[in-house]
Amino acid sequence: MKHDPFRLPLTGYFIVLSGICWREALRFLNQRGRFLSALVRPLVWLFIFAAGFRSVLGVSIIPPYETYVLYEVYVTPGLVAMIQLFNGLQSSLSMVHDREVGAMRILLVSPYPRWYLLVCKLVAGIGVSLLQVYAFLAVAWFWEVELPPTGYVTVIPALLLSGLMLGAMGLLMSSLFRQMENFASVMNFVIFPMFFASSALYPLWRVQESSLPLWWICTLNPFTYAVELIRFALYGQFAPLAALVVAACAAVFLAASILAYDPSAGIMARRGGPETAK
Repeated sequence: MKHDPFRLPLTGYFIVLSGICWREALRFLNQRGRFLSALVRPLVWLFIFAAGFRSVLGVSIIPPYETYVLYEVYVTPGLVAMIQLFNGLQSSLSMVHDREVGAMRILLVSPYPRWYLLVCKLVAGIGVSLLQVYAFLAVAWFWEVELPPTGYVTVIPALLLSGLMLGAMGLLMSSLFRQMENFASVMNFVIFPMFFASSALYPLWRVQESSLPLWWICTLNPFTYAVELIRFALYGQFAPLAALVVAACAAVFLAASILAYDPSAGIMARRGGPETAK
């Protein structure tokens, strides 16, 4: 029996959203190792890598910076984006398990629209990533990474948009796998190339001077634009090109994820799974 999503009560939509967000929050609180790993990983880069290369990799005056900055300050936006990248893929990793034997297995066969359930999952993941990001920025402040006070507020829209793009990308990847082990092994092949082939660790003009093919790869990497969107937002500035690319990629990844989880036309329909229970 088919259900009309427009006839479902609005309170039900709110209950679904709050339930998924609450479950994601409880999972985050109970998995303290997940929080510590998300926090330690960028801090290691900040304390060890950035400190070691401070005198080697100088950063000239480039927007949005109005003066020379420490290398630790330059890499901070990239490390913030790395936190969101890891969180987006980890949240999608749990989706692989949930859709087989967890709560999402039940929700995916509920009368509520599938696209709404996936968006709720993304919203919950973005909320968790915001907590991780601000915890990292709080620790980084004691490491001479002093950002403008308003930047902690103006960066929120950038974090929401970049979190949506990276979360939707992870959600799309999760539709391709039915076992957590397979998905976890592929994560490293996605995370590290995206992180290193971007402007997270060095300005693109330096990459262009050393390798033009690598510069093109960095330019085509959507993670680069997420980093630059966050970088400018931390200084109260808007990067229109970065915002446009991140928004477009987020829309494409989200649309592809919804299609992939469609039981009648998506990848899940061809692979089988909880959708066949409908």
